[in-house]
Amino acid sequence: MKIALINENSQAAKNQIICQALETVVGPMGHEVRNYGMYTAEDDCQLTYVQVGILAAVLLNSGAADYVITGCGTGEGAMLACNSFPGVICGHVEDALDAYTFAQINDGNAIAIPFAKGFGWGGDLNLQYIFEKLFCEESGQGYPRERAVPEKRNKQILDKVKEVTYKALPEILENLDRELVKGALSGEKFQEYFFADCKCEEMAEAVKKILN
Repeated sequence: MKIALINENSQAAKNQIICQALETVVGPMGHEVRNYGMYTAEDDCQLTYVQVGILAAVLLNSGAADYVITGCGTGEGAMLACNSFPGVICGHVEDALDAYTFAQINDGNAIAIPFAKGFGWGGDLNLQYIFEKLFCEESGQGYPRERAVPEKRNKQILDKVKEVTYKALPEILENLDRELVKGALSGEKFQEYFFADCKCEEMAEAVKKILN
């Protein structure tokens, strides 16, 4: 599984701490981390939490990423932005219990972490515990297990609702402010990673059109 890490501008200084915690946990599981930045607070590409949502949607809908780890100061803005787009189910995760129950009950493909709220001594360990519980088992098995059948049914209902309430992402990107979208896709390593990993030609063409 390819796991994308995305940081917005207010918490960009923590990128390496987050990335290291993520790689420490998922590397031994056989997963690959793609760090899309921001890498430092001084990056030329300054991502807002709205642009985090755009980037996450592009990565997930194209197959360039199977999961997105993101967040902001409180995690709320990044979560709302991610859930504004089709193909993304993003949970707000503060601790390991949130991570485990979101994975098992809601079976999403992105989480938003509050990287400023309560991030003090042991913050890196909390991140590791979150990632351990997020990926420790196959997602969507239900919790508690005796609730698995109705929980899976609810997730399927949500997926069908989202199919009706959202347009196709290429159409959405076409109708958004061009500079807003282009800024979301202008990270230092975006093109290197995206075009190597993208599995959808329609999404690849949409991205090329925006960048050109």
